[in-house]
Amino acid sequence: MPVFAYAGTARGGKSVTAEINADTRESAIEKLRSQGITVKSIQEKKAKALFGEKKQKITDKDLVVFTRQFATMINAGLPLVQCLEILATQSDNKTFGRLIGEVKMDVESGTTYADALKKHPKTFSSLYSNMVQAGEVGGALDITMQRLASQLEKAAKLKAQIKAAMVYPAAIVGVAIIVVSVLMVWVIPIFAKMFTEFGGTLPALTQLVISLSDFMQKYIFFMVIAAGVGLYGLKKYYNTPGGRLTIDAFMLKLPVAGDLIRKIAVAQFTRTFGTLLQSGVPILEGLEIVARIAGNKVVENAILEARKSVGEGKTLSEPIGKTGVFPPMVVQMINVGEATGALDAMLAKIADFYDEEVDAAVTALTSLLEPALMVFLGTIIGFIVIAMYLPIFKMASVVG
Repeated sequence: MPVFAYAGTARGGKSVTAEINADTRESAIEKLRSQGITVKSIQEKKAKALFGEKKQKITDKDLVVFTRQFATMINAGLPLVQCLEILATQSDNKTFGRLIGEVKMDVESGTTYADALKKHPKTFSSLYSNMVQAGEVGGALDITMQRLASQLEKAAKLKAQIKAAMVYPAAIVGVAIIVVSVLMVWVIPIFAKMFTEFGGTLPALTQLVISLSDFMQKYIFFMVIAAGVGLYGLKKYYNTPGGRLTIDAFMLKLPVAGDLIRKIAVAQFTRTFGTLLQSGVPILEGLEIVARIAGNKVVENAILEARKSVGEGKTLSEPIGKTGVFPPMVVQMINVGEATGALDAMLAKIADFYDEEVDAAVTALTSLLEPALMVFLGTIIGFIVIAMYLPIFKMASVVG
């Protein structure tokens, strides 16, 4: 869609200069008029060259930095529109800066801040916009934004921690695949040719490796295609409701990783739900939001089942305990929080505890995977090397 740069006057006589997306120049002017902006000049921006500036991806870090800065500005008493204008101008991510500019224009035209954010669901999640809405309604937007910034920072930290823990195992597995493929496709055939020239009967282990090498040479192209098709099919299956439920249930049952996934889900649920309750979001609406961002279909169904029971007048701890997803300690602490009327504070304590549990679990998983993968890689390569040297040892003994 074309981008138009314009200069005009907003309601109140304030001059504005920004950009807007529209199909035509006329539709851009009409859109600006509906926002209460009188256009003085407008022109379409020329497309960037092929190797020029590209559209930047809006990252979690961009959102965290924006939210923290916005919370600080609002807390300092700056008007909402001025905060957005400053952040739109100063953003290092130009794509995000333009998006903030659009939010600012919507707010200037009379839209609430929450409704303006809801127009960009890919960037501002339902959690984000609903917390902002609760803050606006309750007249505590500055406090809500500070809570939201803390929530996003902890979620981003957890996400980065999990990614960092997976880098080393992924690298080892990648190296193993490359090394074994090179040995089987290029190195083993050289040994096989040499053994054929010498004649004689090869050891069973050597013959097995050579047969596998022959198979890979003939069908490696089809193996790569089959792997790609398999991954694509698995992804498509996971995108179906039944497939996602089956795979997520399987992931929770894995020996070590399953426990880690469960702890991450509990930490995310308690942290997010507690933050929503502190911000004034109703309990039923809060449960619906945290269910959508659970990241695991089994956990999502458990939360939605709990929401249904709460809607029928039951306590939260009772249905949460029946799901079997949440540990008994979590259920008991939620029960205490409900009984004392301090559920939000209790959820925050549970989240702090499980954040530490996740840290310990990630460290333990990494410590376990590193030697296991090294042994796995060494075993495979050692197996191939021994298989290739057995005929050499046999020939040396015959000569001797």
